[in-house]
Amino acid sequence: MSGSLLDAGAVIGCPHGGRASTATTPTAAVLIDGRAVATAAHAYAVTGCPHTVNGVPSPCVSVRFSADGSGVTVDGASVLLDTSAAQCLSAAFVPQGPPVVQAAQRKVTVR
Repeated sequence: MSGSLLDAGAVIGCPHGGRASTATTPTAAVLIDGRAVATAAHAYAVTGCPHTVNGVPSPCVSVRFSADGSGVTVDGASVLLDTSAAQCLSAAFVPQGPPVVQAAQRKVTVR
């Protein structure tokens, strides 16, 4: 799998327009442009999701990334790429679609 590494400041959103941000402090063991590399061990919280189901609010509240098996790890956790599999989840852990990840051009890529 190829793609660009994500850092702690990556722009990630839910498919309904909510904004995801890292809910845990990334380890600064590996940096890209001065920011910690994001890994599958980090939690992401979503705010501002307007999603409703049959008129009942059902906003995305978190994003869960899956380890991609690239073999590249930081502190034992797989690094996240802009192509990594992920799912936005409601408070009841109902999948609500993949997140939208804004790819950033980096000097470091994983192939």
